[in-house]
Amino acid sequence: MTNRWKSIGLAALLAGLTLSASYAEAAGVLTIGRREDSTTFDPIKTAQNIDNWVFSNVYDVLIRVDKTGTKLEPGLAESWTASDDGLTYTFKIRDAKFSDGSPLTAEDAAYSLLRIRDDAASLWSDSYKVIDTAVATDAHTLTIKLKNPSAPFLSTLALPNASVISKKGMESLGPDAYGEKPIASGAFVVEEWRRGDRVILKKNPNFWQADRVKLDGVEWISVPDDNTRMLNVQAGELDTAIFVPFSRVEELKKDPNLNVDIDASTREDHLLINHAHGALGKKEVRQALDLAIDKKAIVDTVTFGQGTVANSYIPKGALYYYADNLQRPYDPEKAKELLAAAGASDLTLNYLVRAGDEVDEQTAVLVQQQLQKAGITANLQKVDPSQEWDMIVAGDYDVSVNYWTNDILDPDQKTTFVLGHDSNNNYSTNYKSEAVKELVAKARLELDPKKREQMYVDLQKMAKDDVNWIDLYYSPYINVSRKNIENFYQNPLGRFFLEDTVKN
Repeated sequence: MTNRWKSIGLAALLAGLTLSASYAEAAGVLTIGRREDSTTFDPIKTAQNIDNWVFSNVYDVLIRVDKTGTKLEPGLAESWTASDDGLTYTFKIRDAKFSDGSPLTAEDAAYSLLRIRDDAASLWSDSYKVIDTAVATDAHTLTIKLKNPSAPFLSTLALPNASVISKKGMESLGPDAYGEKPIASGAFVVEEWRRGDRVILKKNPNFWQADRVKLDGVEWISVPDDNTRMLNVQAGELDTAIFVPFSRVEELKKDPNLNVDIDASTREDHLLINHAHGALGKKEVRQALDLAIDKKAIVDTVTFGQGTVANSYIPKGALYYYADNLQRPYDPEKAKELLAAAGASDLTLNYLVRAGDEVDEQTAVLVQQQLQKAGITANLQKVDPSQEWDMIVAGDYDVSVNYWTNDILDPDQKTTFVLGHDSNNNYSTNYKSEAVKELVAKARLELDPKKREQMYVDLQKMAKDDVNWIDLYYSPYINVSRKNIENFYQNPLGRFFLEDTVKN
């Protein structure tokens, strides 16, 4: 899923750090520098890493993805069984409480799943429409009946957006208030959310694994400028920081006070294309754009060799990744020919760029120069990060670089969201293909692994032929922490296991 942020001034940041430093130091509170501010704590209303990476430790899910990012393990559901026909699942809900001390029951779990399926505000309803009924047969037993067998069903229960929330709390507080200060089911509670500055979390004493949690709290602090964020860690004003710029990795590795962690990821960077804007609705024009971009040059220049060229929307190493998928060569002359044939030789594009993001700005300049060689004019529009995501959702762009990290093990989540005509206009690209949409739905239902794999191979081929977006590169997670921090770790799906992090 994507990642976007909101900006704060450096003066406000430093002031905030000064105010909270003594508390954080004394109470074993981990400070994490990130580019962005959260947007909501209502799980169903976001598709952004900036939210999910925080509330994965505020909420818990029925089934979790383990630290390796390769298998499922029990969460709030301590066990489960499935009927022989694959239509009925029975979950045993463990003895757990919400942060307000109220019991967490099967009714809360059923409510959470039906809400993500039915609520008009849900961005994830398509992935849960397979649920026919979800019923609490007693306080600790959840019975789910599906409309048809579904291969990715168990994996979808590990999606952070399907976290278990308090039914009573949501109904009494309402979604707006709950989205500001939720009742937690996970390791930490939202103590305070200072919009544009930081989210302050405190250990949840009612968490069913409270004994596992070593920290007293966590502060996610917004530092939009990459260089400032790195300097703050080097100066000891932050314990950790995420999104280390590729250009700073080797320098930071030489600092004896720091650890630079390079973790395997499911991240794929791509160039979004708004198919609803004029000539971009023509496949030949999008193919020309693909030919006009030198991905290897981007990997070498922008990622300093940390990335690898992407050839599919499914990340390398993920389930059903098709290694032999088409990778169009860099060929600006061929791109010119396609544009001329499509009547788009004078193509001019509005390229939305996130100001302050070193990698995004470098990529934009490089892509602008490459497109120019194919006769394409790309006007770079630098915008404050707090505006950029809203502009993309509103369709106020032609092209813009974005990225996605998988949130579940199964490819259905990303495939549905970017190809399956979902409620987010296929990730705000307005891409439409009835044949692709139909195959996305069929792949979700196919239980034969070999047949299902072929369906995803076909989907990767079809997406590449249509150029739903332009695949750029795959890259690892790169984070930095002070030497006194232990177990600051992200699994390939992006989850931080802060319940295991130690601040010495």
